[in-house]
Amino acid sequence: MTAADIRNRLLLVCLLSWSGLAAAKPTILVFGDSLSAGYGIAVERSWPSLLNRQVAEAGLDYSVDNASVSGETTAGGRSRLPAALDRFKPSVVVLALGANDGLRGLSLAQMRDNLAAMIDAARARHARVLLVGMKLPPNYGANYSRDFEQSFALVATRAKVPLLPFLLAPIATDARSFQADGIHPTAAAQFRILDHVWPALKPLLK
Repeated sequence: MTAADIRNRLLLVCLLSWSGLAAAKPTILVFGDSLSAGYGIAVERSWPSLLNRQVAEAGLDYSVDNASVSGETTAGGRSRLPAALDRFKPSVVVLALGANDGLRGLSLAQMRDNLAAMIDAARARHARVLLVGMKLPPNYGANYSRDFEQSFALVATRAKVPLLPFLLAPIATDARSFQADGIHPTAAAQFRILDHVWPALKPLLK
């Protein structure tokens, strides 16, 4: 092989590498539980999947990856997030965990600590974070339900990240928007959830 051949091969490798980098889009990572994983519906109809189209229609050059897992608690998310950050290398993280902590009556202090740790981990990878809050049904007791809801605002204030207070706000009082279990939104409701998330998320898409 001549020196010219070697030079040409090196040039080709450089061009291919540059092309791959140029083609890569910054990523929005949705990191939540069954409410974001598309439980009970086709995954492509979940609001994170619909977000891909919303981003494209807005002319924003982002891709969307959904690493949500049904049944996930903040403790499980905290242990799982570093690998997800390594894999997806997101520019923006939509952190939508905590519902299962509340439904299981878990420690709210520990939930807040887990959420804060996940925000710190995302920021350490230079990702912007949108924290998404949740509310509990009234049968969990007024004090616990109030403290649960306020926990998200407390974490967001301390970490200085934007907060969407209640993921299901636009459908919470509409029984038709939920599946038979009364917990998980229907496929039709996913559009309303996305329309609710979008105004809070869009300012983070620089």
